[in-house]
Amino acid sequence: MTTMLWPLIALPLAGAAVLLLGGRRTNGWGHLLGCATVAASFAWAAVLFADLLGRDAAGRVIGERLFSWVPVAGLRVDFGLQLDALSVCFVLLITGVGALIHVYSIGYMAGDPGRRRFFAYLNLFVAAMLLLVLADNYLGLYVGWEGVGLASYLLIGFWSHKPSAATAAKKAFVVNRVGDIGLAIAMMVMFAQFGTLSYAGVFAGTPGASTGALTAIGLLLLLAACGKSAQVPLQSWLGDAMEGPTPVSALIHAATMVTAGVYLIVRSGPVFNLAPDAQTAVVTVGAVTLLFGAIIGCAKDDIKKALAASTMSQIGYMVLAAGLGPVGYAIAIMHLLTHGFFKAGLFLGAGSVMHGMNDETDIRRYGGLRALMPITFVTFGLGYLAIIGVPPFAGFFSKDAIIETAFAAGGLRGWLLGGAALLGAGITAFYMTRVMILTFFGPRRWSPEAHPHESPPSMTLPMVVLAVGSVGAGALLALGGRLVDWLEPVVNPDGAHAHHVVPVWVMSAITLSVVLIGVAVAYRAYARRPVPQTAPTDVSALTRAARRDLYGDAFNEAVFMRPGQELTKELVRIDDHAIEGVGAGLATLVSRCSEALRRLQTGFARSYALTILAGAGLMVAAVLLTGVWR
Repeated sequence: MTTMLWPLIALPLAGAAVLLLGGRRTNGWGHLLGCATVAASFAWAAVLFADLLGRDAAGRVIGERLFSWVPVAGLRVDFGLQLDALSVCFVLLITGVGALIHVYSIGYMAGDPGRRRFFAYLNLFVAAMLLLVLADNYLGLYVGWEGVGLASYLLIGFWSHKPSAATAAKKAFVVNRVGDIGLAIAMMVMFAQFGTLSYAGVFAGTPGASTGALTAIGLLLLLAACGKSAQVPLQSWLGDAMEGPTPVSALIHAATMVTAGVYLIVRSGPVFNLAPDAQTAVVTVGAVTLLFGAIIGCAKDDIKKALAASTMSQIGYMVLAAGLGPVGYAIAIMHLLTHGFFKAGLFLGAGSVMHGMNDETDIRRYGGLRALMPITFVTFGLGYLAIIGVPPFAGFFSKDAIIETAFAAGGLRGWLLGGAALLGAGITAFYMTRVMILTFFGPRRWSPEAHPHESPPSMTLPMVVLAVGSVGAGALLALGGRLVDWLEPVVNPDGAHAHHVVPVWVMSAITLSVVLIGVAVAYRAYARRPVPQTAPTDVSALTRAARRDLYGDAFNEAVFMRPGQELTKELVRIDDHAIEGVGAGLATLVSRCSEALRRLQTGFARSYALTILAGAGLMVAAVLLTGVWR
């Protein structure tokens, strides 16, 4: 009984079906059903997790074959599910944090006429994400991958009556399709190389594959990860996606969708381990993105967009760790799990502030909210301490471990990666302190129409639970090497370990010093000086660039969109003048030939008789001439 995996997916999927097909008849209780299905899925995941805990390390795998899915020629793909030490981490995070976000949404979406539909989309999203992490082959993962993309499109554009929300949904969908092409082509290369798409078959075949083929697969998988996890160069959709309701931001940008790319890389570890060039590309993307997102976060006045930039940066840390190979996989997952707690809590806290401020998102128009929203202040503050890495909060254990492992890579590579990660920690402390000060401290800068107040219990209770995770999750996972030991049979079967260039406590002290410097700089800039309600215009070129997302959209427009438009125009021109011209010319030729032949049809019998006589004469002449020449 405890080996049944399909209920994990079936429960939220059934909830989505009932809410979508039931229509208005489910309006009164649809939100309760949406919460119940995800909570039930979490409960079943806990039962399965307990089952895995009772097994030895080698036997911590539960497989379930549901049916033969694609029996075509040489391709045989079963619809199968697999729960192991890696996937169970994601299942617990998705269902646990997802259930809290569902509960929070009861209060946040209370007055929205489309609340039932919103919960249906949330259920659909959770079901698709669970399929993504539970599939035992790349094709099943791809179905979940696309399902997540569809559900995110529906959720980001939920308020589609707003042009900005509709545009953001389309942008997210299109940018993610670019990454999805990478995953689709990677599967084609896998089938050509290994004759299978199952994890077991692909990983068993990697030792005998050429380095070129593995590098190609790795780079294509990285492209897919960049799309889903908003990594450079496919990061431009993430900030705009804040147009969706705040619970969507918490679900997509903390616990689920943006972590899918990290899962893909870690799950595909046997491929990347034998493709060093692909691994180099992964760490480069991670290092660039963690700085890219951190710099953008420094210039955002919209509280949700500042947190979105932070998500981009924190996922960059995870991708960097995953690119370090077996020594970094478990650390990447650790930061992913701790990030799921504190970033979900931060987003829900931002939603609580917006709820009490008439949906105002500009942190320059907050100030002094700690006294009026004490629960939001405390829970958001704990998430803040966790993300900047203050001990003993969750981020300290996971992010510091990434910085230490990056330096342990050795040589110039280690110093560059470690330096980037260390600098990112300082910038993170700066922009998160800025958000904290401008929101909860200082003089009150809000408009007279605003009446700040604490959120209802349905919203604050999930925030409290997530705050507890922000405090204790890091120690629970890190101390004694619990998570590393748990994941080792899946992600690091050879037991490789990082060789630290300096003692861990020294590196932690250096990192904490950099974090405190970031906090001090932000305090001096925003706590000890008056804050204008509108952003100043006389700023540095870097600040202007950060406000425009470091020209990510401008780059994509110049490099991809404009050339694409010109190419399309040229193809249309060729179609109009060449292809259609040839077709029109042939039509004209046939028409004129028909007109010429039509003139021969006079209707006079004598003309036809003369024509027959002339033809007969020509035939006789031809016969005679042929005979003569013979």
